[in-house]
Amino acid sequence: MDFNHFLSTHLLNTEYRPRELYEDMVEQAISADKLGYRGVSIPEHHLINILMLPSPLQMAVKLSSLTKRLELVTSVLVLPVHDMRVLAGEIIQADILCDQRLILGVGRGAFPYELERMGAPVKETAAKFNESLAVLEALLNHEEVSWRGKFYDFDPITIMPRPERKLPIMIAAMSPEGIYHSVKKGYSVQTTPLSGTHDALLAQTSAFHKAKEEAGENEDRPRLALQRGVYLARDETDAAEKIGFAYEYFKRFDNVYSGPGLVSRGIIEPLRRTQTIEELARNLLICTKDEMIDRLSMYQNAGIDEIILSSNYGQPQEDTLDMMHRFAEEIMPHFSARKSA
Repeated sequence: MDFNHFLSTHLLNTEYRPRELYEDMVEQAISADKLGYRGVSIPEHHLINILMLPSPLQMAVKLSSLTKRLELVTSVLVLPVHDMRVLAGEIIQADILCDQRLILGVGRGAFPYELERMGAPVKETAAKFNESLAVLEALLNHEEVSWRGKFYDFDPITIMPRPERKLPIMIAAMSPEGIYHSVKKGYSVQTTPLSGTHDALLAQTSAFHKAKEEAGENEDRPRLALQRGVYLARDETDAAEKIGFAYEYFKRFDNVYSGPGLVSRGIIEPLRRTQTIEELARNLLICTKDEMIDRLSMYQNAGIDEIILSSNYGQPQEDTLDMMHRFAEEIMPHFSARKSA
Protein backbone atom coordinates (compact mmCIF):
# COMPACT_ATOMS: atom_id res chain seq x y z
CA MET A 1 0.00 0.00 0.00
CA ASP A 2 1.38 3.39 -1.01
CA PHE A 3 0.94 6.81 0.58
CA ASN A 4 0.21 10.18 -1.00
CA HIS A 5 0.22 13.55 0.79
CA PHE A 6 -2.76 15.81 0.10
CA LEU A 7 -1.87 19.50 -0.19
CA SER A 8 -4.62 21.03 1.93
CA THR A 9 -4.56 24.70 0.98
CA HIS A 10 -6.72 26.14 3.76
CA LEU A 11 -6.52 29.86 4.51
CA LEU A 12 -8.26 29.61 7.88
CA ASN A 13 -6.21 32.41 9.44
CA THR A 14 -7.03 35.55 7.47
CA GLU A 15 -3.81 37.18 8.72
CA TYR A 16 -1.82 34.51 6.87
CA ARG A 17 -0.87 35.56 3.34
CA PRO A 18 -1.63 33.32 0.34
CA ARG A 19 2.08 33.45 -0.56
CA GLU A 20 2.93 31.90 2.83
CA LEU A 21 0.25 29.25 2.36
CA TYR A 22 1.61 28.16 -1.02
CA GLU A 23 5.18 28.22 0.28
CA ASP A 24 4.00 25.79 2.97
CA MET A 25 2.52 23.50 0.33
CA VAL A 26 5.76 23.54 -1.67
CA GLU A 27 7.76 22.71 1.46
CA GLN A 28 5.42 19.80 2.23
CA ALA A 29 5.79 18.44 -1.31
CA ILE A 30 9.59 18.61 -1.13
CA SER A 31 9.45 16.72 2.17
CA ALA A 32 7.11 14.10 0.69
CA ASP A 33 9.57 13.56 -2.17
CA LYS A 34 12.48 13.01 0.21
CA LEU A 35 10.51 10.83 2.65
CA GLY A 36 9.30 8.25 0.14
CA TYR A 37 5.65 9.18 -0.38
CA ARG A 38 4.36 7.98 -3.75
CA GLY A 39 2.99 11.40 -4.66
CA VAL A 40 1.14 14.53 -3.67
CA SER A 41 -2.47 15.37 -4.49
CA ILE A 42 -3.35 18.88 -5.59
CA PRO A 43 -6.93 20.18 -5.26
CA GLU A 44 -8.85 22.62 -7.42
CA HIS A 45 -11.27 25.03 -5.78
CA HIS A 46 -12.37 28.59 -6.46
CA LEU A 47 -13.96 31.52 -4.59
CA ILE A 48 -13.50 30.09 -1.07
CA ASN A 49 -10.82 29.96 1.63
CA ILE A 50 -10.56 26.18 2.04
CA LEU A 51 -8.75 24.01 -0.52
CA MET A 52 -7.91 27.36 -2.09
CA LEU A 53 -6.03 26.44 -5.25
CA PRO A 54 -7.53 27.70 -8.53
CA SER A 55 -4.92 26.04 -10.79
CA PRO A 56 -3.58 22.62 -9.81
CA LEU A 57 -1.67 22.39 -13.09
CA GLN A 58 0.34 25.50 -12.23
CA MET A 59 1.18 24.02 -8.83
CA ALA A 60 2.15 20.70 -10.43
CA VAL A 61 4.61 22.44 -12.77
CA LYS A 62 6.10 24.36 -9.85
CA LEU A 63 6.53 21.20 -7.79
CA SER A 64 8.06 19.26 -10.67
CA SER A 65 10.96 21.70 -10.74
CA LEU A 66 11.67 21.09 -7.04
CA THR A 67 11.13 17.32 -6.69
CA LYS A 68 12.70 14.28 -8.29
CA ARG A 69 10.19 11.44 -8.49
CA LEU A 70 6.84 12.36 -6.90
CA GLU A 71 3.67 11.66 -8.82
CA LEU A 72 1.82 14.96 -9.20
CA VAL A 73 -1.87 14.12 -8.94
CA THR A 74 -4.72 16.54 -9.58
CA SER A 75 -7.38 15.93 -6.96
CA VAL A 76 -9.31 16.90 -8.84
CA LEU A 77 -9.61 18.90 -12.05
CA VAL A 78 -13.26 20.01 -12.02
CA LEU A 79 -14.21 19.41 -15.65
CA PRO A 80 -17.62 21.17 -15.71
CA VAL A 81 -16.02 24.57 -15.00
CA HIS A 82 -13.50 24.31 -17.86
CA ASP A 83 -13.59 24.42 -21.65
CA MET A 84 -11.97 21.14 -22.76
CA ARG A 85 -10.51 22.82 -25.84
CA VAL A 86 -8.44 25.02 -23.52
CA LEU A 87 -7.86 22.51 -20.74
CA ALA A 88 -6.55 19.76 -23.06
CA GLY A 89 -3.66 21.95 -24.26
CA GLU A 90 -2.90 23.09 -20.71
CA ILE A 91 -2.77 19.46 -19.54
CA ILE A 92 -0.41 18.42 -22.33
CA GLN A 93 1.87 21.39 -21.68
CA ALA A 94 1.87 20.69 -17.92
CA ASP A 95 2.68 17.01 -18.45
CA ILE A 96 5.65 17.89 -20.63
CA LEU A 97 6.92 20.42 -18.08
CA CYS A 98 6.35 17.89 -15.26
CA ASP A 99 8.58 15.30 -16.97
CA GLN A 100 5.51 13.08 -17.43
CA ARG A 101 4.86 12.73 -13.71
CA LEU A 102 1.35 14.17 -13.98
CA ILE A 103 -1.66 12.01 -13.02
CA LEU A 104 -5.06 13.43 -14.03
CA GLY A 105 -7.62 13.11 -11.30
CA VAL A 106 -10.89 14.48 -12.70
CA GLY A 107 -14.35 14.96 -11.25
CA ARG A 108 -17.65 16.79 -11.45
CA GLY A 109 -17.02 19.06 -8.45
CA ALA A 110 -18.06 18.87 -4.82
CA PHE A 111 -19.25 22.31 -3.70
CA PRO A 112 -22.55 23.68 -5.07
CA TYR A 113 -21.54 27.18 -3.92
CA GLU A 114 -18.61 27.45 -6.36
CA LEU A 115 -20.12 25.35 -9.16
CA GLU A 116 -23.24 27.48 -9.46
CA ARG A 117 -21.26 30.72 -9.39
CA MET A 118 -19.00 29.45 -12.16
CA GLY A 119 -21.86 28.59 -14.49
CA ALA A 120 -22.10 24.86 -13.76
CA PRO A 121 -25.29 24.27 -11.74
CA VAL A 122 -25.22 21.04 -9.74
CA LYS A 123 -28.22 19.64 -11.63
CA GLU A 124 -26.15 19.75 -14.84
CA THR A 125 -22.76 18.62 -13.57
CA ALA A 126 -23.21 14.88 -14.05
CA ALA A 127 -24.17 15.23 -17.71
CA LYS A 128 -21.62 17.96 -18.33
CA PHE A 129 -18.85 15.95 -16.67
CA ASN A 130 -19.59 12.87 -18.78
CA GLU A 131 -19.55 14.82 -22.03
CA SER A 132 -16.52 16.87 -20.97
CA LEU A 133 -14.55 13.72 -20.17
CA ALA A 134 -15.41 12.21 -23.54
CA VAL A 135 -14.38 15.42 -25.32
CA LEU A 136 -11.16 15.66 -23.31
CA GLU A 137 -10.12 12.10 -24.10
CA ALA A 138 -10.92 12.60 -27.79
CA LEU A 139 -8.81 15.76 -27.92
CA LEU A 140 -5.92 14.15 -26.07
CA ASN A 141 -5.86 10.97 -28.13
CA HIS A 142 -6.89 12.03 -31.64
CA GLU A 143 -6.33 14.71 -34.26
CA GLU A 144 -8.97 16.63 -36.21
CA VAL A 145 -11.68 16.11 -33.61
CA SER A 146 -15.15 17.50 -34.19
CA TRP A 147 -18.06 17.33 -31.75
CA ARG A 148 -21.82 17.70 -31.72
CA GLY A 149 -23.31 17.43 -28.25
CA LYS A 150 -25.33 19.21 -25.60
CA PHE A 151 -22.44 21.20 -24.16
CA TYR A 152 -19.88 21.16 -27.01
CA ASP A 153 -20.37 21.89 -30.68
CA PHE A 154 -17.29 22.49 -32.82
CA ASP A 155 -15.72 21.71 -36.18
CA PRO A 156 -12.50 19.66 -36.55
CA ILE A 157 -9.59 20.84 -34.40
CA THR A 158 -6.25 19.43 -33.29
CA ILE A 159 -4.94 20.37 -29.86
CA MET A 160 -1.34 21.52 -29.91
CA PRO A 161 1.12 20.55 -28.64
CA ARG A 162 0.38 16.84 -29.02
CA PRO A 163 0.85 14.62 -25.96
CA GLU A 164 4.02 12.56 -25.70
CA ARG A 165 2.24 9.68 -23.94
CA LYS A 166 -1.23 8.43 -23.02
CA LEU A 167 -2.03 10.41 -19.89
CA PRO A 168 -3.26 8.37 -16.91
CA ILE A 169 -6.75 9.38 -15.72
CA MET A 170 -8.38 8.74 -12.34
CA ILE A 171 -12.07 9.38 -11.75
CA ALA A 172 -13.19 10.97 -8.49
CA ALA A 173 -16.29 9.09 -7.33
CA MET A 174 -17.86 8.69 -3.91
CA SER A 175 -20.99 6.59 -4.45
CA PRO A 176 -20.42 2.82 -4.77
CA GLU A 177 -22.40 2.92 -8.03
CA GLY A 178 -20.18 5.66 -9.47
CA ILE A 179 -17.05 3.77 -8.43
CA TYR A 180 -18.35 0.55 -9.99
CA HIS A 181 -19.13 2.11 -13.36
CA SER A 182 -15.83 4.04 -13.47
CA VAL A 183 -13.81 0.86 -12.96
CA LYS A 184 -15.92 -1.05 -15.49
CA LYS A 185 -14.84 1.58 -18.03
CA GLY A 186 -11.21 0.94 -17.15
CA TYR A 187 -10.48 3.97 -14.97
CA SER A 188 -8.60 4.13 -11.69
CA VAL A 189 -10.54 5.78 -8.88
CA GLN A 190 -10.02 8.39 -6.20
CA THR A 191 -12.62 8.17 -3.46
CA THR A 192 -13.28 9.26 0.11
CA PRO A 193 -15.92 8.69 2.77
CA LEU A 194 -15.13 12.23 4.02
CA SER A 195 -15.97 12.17 7.73
CA GLY A 196 -18.15 9.06 7.28
CA THR A 197 -17.91 5.64 8.87
CA HIS A 198 -15.74 2.62 8.15
CA ASP A 199 -18.81 0.83 6.78
CA ALA A 200 -19.19 3.58 4.16
CA LEU A 201 -15.55 3.07 3.22
CA LEU A 202 -16.04 -0.69 2.88
CA ALA A 203 -19.01 -0.15 0.56
CA GLN A 204 -16.80 1.98 -1.68
CA THR A 205 -13.95 -0.54 -1.74
CA SER A 206 -16.33 -3.44 -2.38
CA ALA A 207 -17.77 -1.67 -5.43
CA PHE A 208 -14.25 -1.13 -6.78
CA HIS A 209 -13.20 -4.76 -6.40
CA LYS A 210 -16.46 -6.12 -7.78
CA ALA A 211 -16.04 -4.07 -10.95
CA LYS A 212 -12.35 -4.91 -11.21
CA GLU A 213 -13.08 -8.64 -10.95
CA GLU A 214 -15.83 -8.45 -13.54
CA ALA A 215 -13.60 -6.47 -15.91
CA GLY A 216 -10.91 -9.15 -15.79
CA GLU A 217 -7.25 -8.67 -16.58
CA ASN A 218 -6.29 -5.66 -18.67
CA GLU A 219 -3.09 -3.88 -19.57
CA ASP A 220 -3.81 -0.83 -17.38
CA ARG A 221 -4.63 -2.24 -13.96
CA PRO A 222 -7.03 0.15 -12.20
CA ARG A 223 -5.92 1.49 -8.82
CA LEU A 224 -8.00 2.53 -5.84
CA ALA A 225 -6.79 5.64 -3.99
CA LEU A 226 -8.62 6.53 -0.79
CA GLN A 227 -8.46 10.01 0.69
CA ARG A 228 -8.84 10.00 4.47
CA GLY A 229 -8.17 12.31 7.37
CA VAL A 230 -4.88 10.91 8.72
CA TYR A 231 -2.61 12.41 11.36
CA LEU A 232 -0.02 10.47 13.36
CA ALA A 233 -0.19 12.05 16.80
CA ARG A 234 2.69 12.16 19.26
CA ASP A 235 0.38 11.26 22.14
CA GLU A 236 -3.28 11.39 23.15
CA THR A 237 -3.08 15.10 23.96
CA ASP A 238 -1.75 15.84 20.49
CA ALA A 239 -4.48 13.66 18.94
CA ALA A 240 -7.22 15.50 20.83
CA GLU A 241 -5.85 18.87 19.69
CA LYS A 242 -5.73 17.82 16.02
CA ILE A 243 -9.23 16.33 16.18
CA GLY A 244 -10.36 19.74 17.42
CA PHE A 245 -8.73 21.37 14.40
CA ALA A 246 -10.47 18.87 12.10
CA TYR A 247 -13.85 19.50 13.71
CA GLU A 248 -13.50 23.24 13.11
CA TYR A 249 -12.51 22.58 9.48
CA PHE A 250 -15.57 20.44 8.82
CA LYS A 251 -17.82 23.23 10.11
CA ARG A 252 -16.73 25.15 7.03
CA PHE A 253 -16.58 22.17 4.67
CA ASP A 254 -20.17 21.19 5.53
CA ASN A 255 -21.35 24.72 4.77
CA VAL A 256 -20.24 24.63 1.12
CA TYR A 257 -20.57 20.86 0.55
CA SER A 258 -24.05 20.07 1.85
CA GLY A 259 -25.12 23.28 3.60
CA PRO A 260 -26.47 26.69 2.62
CA GLY A 261 -23.19 28.06 1.22
CA LEU A 262 -22.84 31.06 3.51
CA VAL A 263 -19.72 32.83 2.25
CA SER A 264 -18.69 36.47 2.64
CA ARG A 265 -15.76 37.92 0.67
CA GLY A 266 -14.46 34.41 0.09
CA ILE A 267 -14.54 33.43 3.77
CA ILE A 268 -16.79 30.47 4.64
CA GLU A 269 -18.91 30.86 7.76
CA PRO A 270 -18.47 27.95 10.21
CA LEU A 271 -21.76 26.21 10.98
CA ARG A 272 -22.87 24.04 13.87
CA ARG A 273 -22.38 20.33 13.06
CA THR A 274 -24.83 17.52 13.75
CA GLN A 275 -21.97 15.03 13.99
CA THR A 276 -20.31 15.15 17.41
CA ILE A 277 -16.57 15.56 17.82
CA GLU A 278 -16.48 12.04 19.32
CA GLU A 279 -18.12 10.59 16.20
CA LEU A 280 -15.70 12.45 13.97
CA ALA A 281 -12.76 11.13 16.01
CA ARG A 282 -13.94 7.54 15.45
CA ASN A 283 -14.14 8.05 11.69
CA LEU A 284 -10.82 9.84 11.05
CA LEU A 285 -7.39 8.33 11.59
CA ILE A 286 -6.03 10.93 14.00
CA CYS A 287 -4.30 8.72 16.52
CA THR A 288 -1.02 7.40 17.90
CA LYS A 289 1.31 4.81 16.35
CA ASP A 290 -0.15 1.46 17.43
CA GLU A 291 -3.72 2.43 16.62
CA MET A 292 -2.60 3.91 13.28
CA ILE A 293 -0.91 0.66 12.23
CA ASP A 294 -3.93 -1.42 13.27
CA ARG A 295 -6.43 0.76 11.42
CA LEU A 296 -4.33 1.12 8.27
CA SER A 297 -3.93 -2.67 8.25
CA MET A 298 -7.71 -2.87 7.90
CA TYR A 299 -7.46 -0.58 4.86
CA GLN A 300 -4.73 -2.72 3.35
CA ASN A 301 -6.80 -5.86 3.93
CA ALA A 302 -9.72 -4.15 2.18
CA GLY A 303 -7.59 -3.95 -0.97
CA ILE A 304 -6.84 -0.23 -1.05
CA ASP A 305 -3.81 0.52 -3.22
CA GLU A 306 -3.00 4.00 -1.96
CA ILE A 307 -3.95 6.22 0.97
CA ILE A 308 -4.15 9.95 0.28
CA LEU A 309 -3.36 11.53 3.64
CA SER A 310 -5.39 14.64 4.35
CA SER A 311 -3.39 15.78 7.37
CA ASN A 312 -3.60 19.57 7.50
CA TYR A 313 -6.62 21.08 9.26
CA GLY A 314 -5.09 24.41 10.18
CA GLN A 315 -2.32 23.41 12.60
CA PRO A 316 1.09 25.14 12.35
CA GLN A 317 3.34 24.15 9.45
CA GLU A 318 5.94 22.81 11.88
CA ASP A 319 3.43 20.28 13.23
CA THR A 320 2.55 19.10 9.72
CA LEU A 321 6.17 18.62 8.65
CA ASP A 322 7.02 16.86 11.90
CA MET A 323 4.03 14.54 11.43
CA MET A 324 5.09 13.74 7.85
CA HIS A 325 8.52 12.67 9.08
CA ARG A 326 7.08 10.55 11.92
CA PHE A 327 4.63 8.89 9.56
CA ALA A 328 7.36 8.05 7.05
CA GLU A 329 9.64 6.64 9.74
CA GLU A 330 7.13 4.86 12.00
CA ILE A 331 4.22 3.86 9.77
CA MET A 332 5.21 3.58 6.10
CA PRO A 333 7.77 0.76 6.61
CA HIS A 334 4.91 -1.49 7.77
CA PHE A 335 3.08 -1.09 4.45
CA SER A 336 5.36 0.17 1.69
CA ALA A 337 8.64 -0.94 0.15
CA ARG A 338 9.40 2.63 -0.98
CA LYS A 339 12.60 4.10 0.43
CA SER A 340 13.31 7.70 1.38
CA ALA A 341 15.74 9.61 -0.84
